[in-house]
Formats: sequence, structure tokens, C-alpha cells
Amino acid sequence: MALALRCLLRPVPALLLRSSPAVARGLPRAPGGCPAPLPGGCSRCVQHLLLSRQLATKKAKGKGQSQAKVNISAALVEDIINLEETSEDMQAVIEALKEDFSRNLSVRTSPGALDHITVVTKDGKFPLNQLGQISQKSPQLLTVSMTSFPESTAAAAKAIRESGMNLNPEVDGTVIRVPVPKVTREHRESLAKLAKQSTNKSKEALRKVRSKSITQVKKSKNKVSEDTIWLLEKQIQQMADEAAAEMDKLLAAKTKELLG
Repeated sequence: MALALRCLLRPVPALLLRSSPAVARGLPRAPGGCPAPLPGGCSRCVQHLLLSRQLATKKAKGKGQSQAKVNISAALVEDIINLEETSEDMQAVIEALKEDFSRNLSVRTSPGALDHITVVTKDGKFPLNQLGQISQKSPQLLTVSMTSFPESTAAAAKAIRESGMNLNPEVDGTVIRVPVPKVTREHRESLAKLAKQSTNKSKEALRKVRSKSITQVKKSKNKVSEDTIWLLEKQIQQMADEAAAEMDKLLAAKTKELLG
């Protein structure tokens, strides 16, 4: 009884009260005789129900049970943190992983696979396809003609060799021959390991985004309630968990593709 009274007297986070119509849809109806009914009951009832749900969620976490999802409107907390920016940063990490899978981890090597390779020259860094003409002579051989920039031939060959694509280029004048490794089981397994490593690196980048956002939220602990801070941290963690789950799905699909 004492705990219930304390909960009733504690202020509910403003972001939840201001969005009470949306929140109330997920709450039980207020008891009869509510003195000033809102969409989900009077303000005291809404406070009590919201705080009870928070406490129940915390208890469920301690018992390892499933937790209720938090869905805070970004507009209501924009003075604390830009949740949309956090979401975009996490999505950028996912997109970078997709790009890495597409460009560097394929059992089929095509001329386009070399386009993104960056060549370091005395005049700066340039994509390989801006310096040389890439073509496929056969399923097992790519060539790069460096006629337009012959002085960058050695640098281009080095960039191809160090691209992480398991390629061993051979220089013949201004032409770089790039033998394409046969797709052996060993090669497939090697690519699958690289996919796992890339995913782990992306998850580390994701954790940095999450930590940065949570640190920003904690800076407002003297301006907003403890409950608001807790809810925002939970929201950010949910976003990170969902992004990590998407990465796991991408890895599973890529691994299946590589191993056949």
C-alpha cells in the first residue's frame, strides 16, 4: 500500500503525459468514478498505471521474462536527444555492412567488384575505375588497362592485392591481369569467416552509437526525472537490439549464399 501511494505521488515523465492519448490506448480503462477522465482515465490514474507498468517491466527484466516495448515519440524528447538521428546512425552501420557484403564477399567476381577499390597516388586517392578500364576476359580473368594513367599502374596493382578480396594481380606493362580464384569449398568457408568478422566489426560500431546516445541522455539527468532517463535508455537499447538482429539476419543469408 505504501509503495502504491509513493507511486501516485511521484511525477510521471512529461513525455508520457503529453502523449497520453497514444499511451492510453495500451492501458487498462480507468476505474469507475474517475474525477477528471482523460482518454485513459484521470491524471492520477494514468500516473499510477504508467508507473506500475514501468515497475512491472523492471521486475520482469530481473526474472528474465519478456519486457514491454517502449515507443517514445522523438518530437517529445528532442530537447534531450535526437532519436531520429540515433536511428539514422544505426541504419548507416547496417547499410555499410550490406555494402561490404555486396562488394567484397561474393563467390562470383565481376568487373564491378573492382570499381570501389581505392588507389593511393601522388595526386590523391581515386577509385580504380577512374584510373583504369576494367574488363572481364574470361570467367577466371579480369584485366585493368592503365593506358590513361600508366604512372599509377604499380599503385593500382598494390591496391588490388591489398583489397582483402584474395586477388593476386600480375602487371604486364600498362595492363594488370587479375586471375579470379576458383570457387573451392575452402574459399567459400574463408569468405564466410570474413562475413562473420565484418558483422562483428559492425556490431562494435553499433555499440558505439548506442553508448554515445545513452551518454547524451544521461547529461540531462539534472533536468528530467529518473523515469524519463530510464525510458530513453530502454528505447535506445531496443533500437540497438533491433539493428543487431537485422545484422544477424544479413549474416545468416550471406553465409547461406557463400556456403551454398
